[in-house]
Amino acid sequence: MRYLPLTDADRSAMLSVIGAGSIDELFADVPAEARLSAPIAGLPGHASEMAVERHMARLSANNVTAGSVPFFLGAGAYRHHVPATVDHLIQRGEFLTAYTPYQPEIAQGTLQVLFEFQTQVARLFGTDVANASLYDGSTACWEAIAMAGRITKRGKAVLSGGAHSHYVETARTMAKFTGDVLDTVAPELTPTPDDAALIARIDGETSCVVVQYPDILGRIPDLAAIAAAAQAKGALLIAVVTEPVALGVLQSPGSLGADIVVGEGQSIGVGLQFGGPYLGLFGCREKYLRQIPGRLCGETVDADGKRGFVLTLSTREQHIRREKATSNICTNSGLCALAFSIHMTLLGGSGLSDMAKLSHAAARKTAAALADVPGVTVVNTHYFNEFAITLPKDARQVVRDLADRQVLGGVSLGRLYPQEAALANGMVVAATECTTDEDIAALAAALKEVLA
Repeated sequence: MRYLPLTDADRSAMLSVIGAGSIDELFADVPAEARLSAPIAGLPGHASEMAVERHMARLSANNVTAGSVPFFLGAGAYRHHVPATVDHLIQRGEFLTAYTPYQPEIAQGTLQVLFEFQTQVARLFGTDVANASLYDGSTACWEAIAMAGRITKRGKAVLSGGAHSHYVETARTMAKFTGDVLDTVAPELTPTPDDAALIARIDGETSCVVVQYPDILGRIPDLAAIAAAAQAKGALLIAVVTEPVALGVLQSPGSLGADIVVGEGQSIGVGLQFGGPYLGLFGCREKYLRQIPGRLCGETVDADGKRGFVLTLSTREQHIRREKATSNICTNSGLCALAFSIHMTLLGGSGLSDMAKLSHAAARKTAAALADVPGVTVVNTHYFNEFAITLPKDARQVVRDLADRQVLGGVSLGRLYPQEAALANGMVVAATECTTDEDIAALAAALKEVLA
């Protein structure tokens, strides 16, 4: 969409209608010290459209795309192969331009897609029900914490040290406005998560325990033991899955006792895109159905007995619930949900399992190669497609040095936890079915050179 600026006359007319004397009056609630009194120094003035396009093209040429170099980044966003069929189908006009079904009776195609999507997510997570998706994994995590508070009437959430720092920060941001207490700790670079220490933090005021599965260091927590301990204290277990492909080989969180399961669906059908749009997944036990955020689509029959789809539940603030809504940030990226569903349909259960096995095998090869690099220690004993390593120096500089050698080698823990000095030399490395033997050799060789 082109940017079409308003004229001075347009602005004056609009201000007159709303009764404001100037545009500055619209920002009266913003503290004066936070407002700019002059243009930002150093920014260039206006330029022609062609000049701006050329400048932006030169800047974008500095980027390194995920598929052009050996790629081992993970920590919540993963490079998986997305079949061309997915993009072909989501580009169809009836999908690409469809809007959210505010009039569900005339949005049968959209409702059916979302119904099938919900079924796939519920089966993947091992939950009774799943909603029609949320904004992304981090906001889905907060929605689960808020939901647990409504169910238990408690205001304290215990978050595992293995929870992704971005998810924790999102929860902290929202908790500022709700008054919820978040009991958080930083992860420790240990081979296995300290489940006993997490369980010891649960008390009678705890509404939920949030556990990432696998966690930020790639470790596999004992969800069944944590679920039993949480539920014994009247709390819920929220399992967070940032890499849904892992569930092709791991037991589903729901089958291990999780009450609510949330996650990020980017790995299936949605490209990396480095920031979005992504896809929030949300499932839970049926008895908590009325507290689930967002929308649920259901299947029914019409007056003639023909199969049809309906918007079964929509407890968001834009609908009749208003201030009683379970959420007011339950926006979802419907096109991403469609991409997820198409890719999952193409894979099927056996295909997802095969994809997971290939990713795990690539991670094992990568870990074995890095273990032979002097100065590198592989932390994990068990992992899926992601594991942590320690280095003899700050991992942030190592990541930059690897990038200079055209290898995207991993995510430094210093970037995720800048205040935790004990984690500065740690790095998370991920591998998928897209990782080749040549990629692994390139990473090992570049790392030897960087650490020499």
